[in-house]
Amino acid sequence: MAAVVVDGNKLAQEVLSEISAKLEGASPKPTLAFVLVGKNHASEIYAKKKAEDCRKVGINSLLVRLPASFTQAQIINKIRELNADQNVDGIIVQLPLPPKIDENKIIEEISPHKDVDGFHPYNFGNTALGVGKIAPCTAAGVVYLLKKSGIKLEGKHAVVVGRSRIVGKPLSLMLLNENCTVTVCHSKTKGLPKYTRQADIVCMAVGKPRMLKASMIKKGAIVIDIGINREGEKLVGDVDFGPVSRKASLITPVPGGVGPMTRAMLIKNTFECYRMRRMENDSKKLS
Repeated sequence: MAAVVVDGNKLAQEVLSEISAKLEGASPKPTLAFVLVGKNHASEIYAKKKAEDCRKVGINSLLVRLPASFTQAQIINKIRELNADQNVDGIIVQLPLPPKIDENKIIEEISPHKDVDGFHPYNFGNTALGVGKIAPCTAAGVVYLLKKSGIKLEGKHAVVVGRSRIVGKPLSLMLLNENCTVTVCHSKTKGLPKYTRQADIVCMAVGKPRMLKASMIKKGAIVIDIGINREGEKLVGDVDFGPVSRKASLITPVPGGVGPMTRAMLIKNTFECYRMRRMENDSKKLS
């Protein structure tokens, strides 16, 4: 029997509709600032899509373009300006940055209360502890997708292939907090199929097209494809979708699976930053 193919677009729309309803009549509306350094075609496309999501739910978007010639100090100064701007509720610095810029330093400069990506050490630490409202978007999107698909996570053996700060590490921590038994594999792991064949849930986040073959999973496994790879004009994931879908019980497609959920979680994080800042400001007025 073929696997259930998860419709990430449908689930993402449910999240956006929920946020839109919560913002109906809100004044002022939240504002999300996008910081783009230099010219990067992929970053331009991503920022455009995220801005469109903002428009759909009633969030204002502010595009801040900085030239590639900007120094790290100049970028930090701009971020500090946005941190201090009471009209800005969330800040996202579009990655990758020019090679001369230390991404870690830039991320650390974003106020954790405006860090909608969830990458600031404060928010990342809360994610590890299983507390707080702001988690890295892709990892949060995967967990949301699994739960909404009716998957009981407790007791499942999850194998996460990839250990990046953006996806692999936070996802493994979030699954652990859901009482999964988690194995993390990466480029130095020897005998990868030995681990993936044992998994109830396989999460692929390595950026290698069609890397996971049907022979590498057990029958009935849940397969989450987080990879996005371009083959000519076509986007493909890290999973050999056709053969794997005939062996798995549930699978996410590329495109249309995890990608829309990542963007939906960004909107959700923006709303949470807005809500928490408004609550803080209201309590100050009352004190």
